[in-house]
Amino acid sequence: MAEQKRDYYEVLGVDKNADDAAIKKAYRVLAKKYHPDMNPGDKEAEKKFKEASEAYAVLSDPEKRKQYDQFGHAAFDGGAGGAGGFDFSGMDMGDIFGSFGDIFGDFFGGGRRSSSNGPMKGANVRASVRITFEEAAFGCEKEIDLVLKDECKTCHGTGAKPGTSPETCSKCQGKGKVVYTQQSLFGMVQNVQTCPECNGSGKIVRDKCPDCRGTGYIASRKKIKVSIPAGIDNGQSVRIREKGEPGVNGGPRGDLLVEVVVSRHPILQRQGMDVYSTAPISFAQAALGGEVRITTIDGDVVYEVKPGTQTDTRIRLKGKGIPSLRNKAVRGDQYVTLVVQVPTGLNEAAKEALRQFDAETGNSLKTQNGAAGTKKKKGFMGKIKESFDDL
Repeated sequence: MAEQKRDYYEVLGVDKNADDAAIKKAYRVLAKKYHPDMNPGDKEAEKKFKEASEAYAVLSDPEKRKQYDQFGHAAFDGGAGGAGGFDFSGMDMGDIFGSFGDIFGDFFGGGRRSSSNGPMKGANVRASVRITFEEAAFGCEKEIDLVLKDECKTCHGTGAKPGTSPETCSKCQGKGKVVYTQQSLFGMVQNVQTCPECNGSGKIVRDKCPDCRGTGYIASRKKIKVSIPAGIDNGQSVRIREKGEPGVNGGPRGDLLVEVVVSRHPILQRQGMDVYSTAPISFAQAALGGEVRITTIDGDVVYEVKPGTQTDTRIRLKGKGIPSLRNKAVRGDQYVTLVVQVPTGLNEAAKEALRQFDAETGNSLKTQNGAAGTKKKKGFMGKIKESFDDL
């Protein structure tokens, strides 16, 4: 038995007296929520998207809506005197609409890349700068070399030869975009696109400026100073306002986004605002205690190792971490793992001293197998034999 279709008005969540604007608004909400591009692999979302698209295809068309109001779903399955032959069961709405951007562009007349000939902010420019671990911690000043565009002083950004002016584009009538109307499954659909003649500017330059060749801009190499704040981390960016590409039609310049690349430190590692490192200590320092020198971003500090310190002991140096980006007076901590180093290349005197030390602290160098003054340990079978000998 075929699954019964839900009422189209119920699917879109609108009243039967809803106007076209309300129906379109309801569909936009559902399409955005359930579109396959937003829910990859979700079969239930895909099903709801197709259901909403089918409902909109009918209710947005005055003739189809009139038939549906009179005959219901039967209007499209050949029954009850309906039009018949309009079968949605095999439709792939994803193929019809394409990507997520198409729904709110081509389908609703906005165009996926519609443009305006009004003032627009220029494009952002991206660059990168490499700094040291310490520079990231405490901040620094850097200078980067970039090629940036500026308004042509000869034509003042118009692109036209002095004494002439750009003409209004005849194809788009100065609007910067053109509207194409085409027949689709759902009726006539408007598609708004950037004008191919003027590239969205609304103007045509017949006599081009000899200096900028009609672009309106002159590119030149510039040095820009970048202030790197204390506490910045690898991959973060510094934004410099209005140092990007020039605006269009009198719009403001874009921004310069400088990504920070922090070089690795040979000893220190960072996690958030905290710093981690290891520090080697000798066997004598671990056993007897003593001073050890530890590397920090503030320079070397001396730490007093406690007697009997075990290897992999972690200590905390409070306030020796990275400053906060919000408040450089607030700093993280440094955590140092103490690693006991085993001595190598000992001379005979040192070895004998260690043997004497071992003899005084447990005699661990004496093995239980064949060592003088020790008794050989019996194995399992030896213990069994001994038990029978005692009988």
